[in-house]
Amino acid sequence: METPERIWFLLSRSLSGDITDQDKDELNSLLQEHPELMQQYEMLHQLWSVNMAAPEEPGDGDKINRILQLSAAETDLSQRDAPAVRIKRRYKLYWAAAIVTALSVGAWLFTTWNRKQHALAANEVIAPKGSKTRTILPDGSTVWLNAGSRIIYANFSGPVREITLEGEAYFDVVKVTSSSTHQKKPFIVHAGNIDIKVLGTAFNVKSYPEEKTIETTLIRGLVQITRKGDTKSKPVYLHPNEKIVLPANSFLAEAKAPANTITPPAEQQIIRIDSTAAEHEHMETAWVYNRLEFRGDNFEQLALKLERWYNIRVYFEDDAARQLVFNGSLQNETVEQAFMALKAAVPFNVSINNNEVFIKSIK
Repeated sequence: METPERIWFLLSRSLSGDITDQDKDELNSLLQEHPELMQQYEMLHQLWSVNMAAPEEPGDGDKINRILQLSAAETDLSQRDAPAVRIKRRYKLYWAAAIVTALSVGAWLFTTWNRKQHALAANEVIAPKGSKTRTILPDGSTVWLNAGSRIIYANFSGPVREITLEGEAYFDVVKVTSSSTHQKKPFIVHAGNIDIKVLGTAFNVKSYPEEKTIETTLIRGLVQITRKGDTKSKPVYLHPNEKIVLPANSFLAEAKAPANTITPPAEQQIIRIDSTAAEHEHMETAWVYNRLEFRGDNFEQLALKLERWYNIRVYFEDDAARQLVFNGSLQNETVEQAFMALKAAVPFNVSINNNEVFIKSIK
């Protein structure tokens, strides 16, 4: 909100010691409406001490000129005074104008500093294609990011810990209790068109914008999944060793894991994963342990994974090549070794030129 120029004038008179009781009352009233001004004044002294130069904000020059004119008017009114008093008052008023100028610059510096603080409050972590990364969040939770993924999060100082995900990430979330309310602070992941709410758990989310589904796999704990902005539909709950597959652009429907089958509902799937397998053996989290797993992927689906994994671009020269199906895993292979291994399993023609790979079926 714009600070009235009157308050600058009254502040300058107050600092110069040339202020009436009536002006003091008006200044106190204005400071109650603009308490941030005292913060600006304190910030001014801190910034001024290290000689920080700051450009004048557009419009400040006009404001200062108008206030100087007010000071000049006060000087004109004092022409009846004795010469010594007139000189003393003029000196005070010019000093006041200088303080006003300093305060205006200080206000600009405070505003700039405040904007920078807000910008720093939003953090972004990116894992470029061809790489993976691990980061510790402010609450102590750990996030692993798969290739071609990113997260955005704030400082978690509020009642809820929120993260926006684009791509794939594995979360190991710690339980946190708010010091003011003594209640557990929910951890919410916004991925595509769904929100995933947890308290303390480990789970994997895959939500790449170029893919048609969003997958959430729960390793331990409990998660609640709702469609973003949907307050009417019942949430879906995942229990340990369950995975849900959702259309990226569809509403949630109430879903339950079938007792003796993994046949999915029409619009979504809740699939039980092998609870006897160790965490590092699950296909859904293999990437965290530097393995690229694929089961029944056609070449077009696999190509998306390979592009992110190796930071390459795959081109298909015919539709028949897109439909080739693969099962297997890759770990420490180079790009050339990976495609030679795929070619040995399912024959096709391949040409590699730097980071571009051209695929053609064998007719």
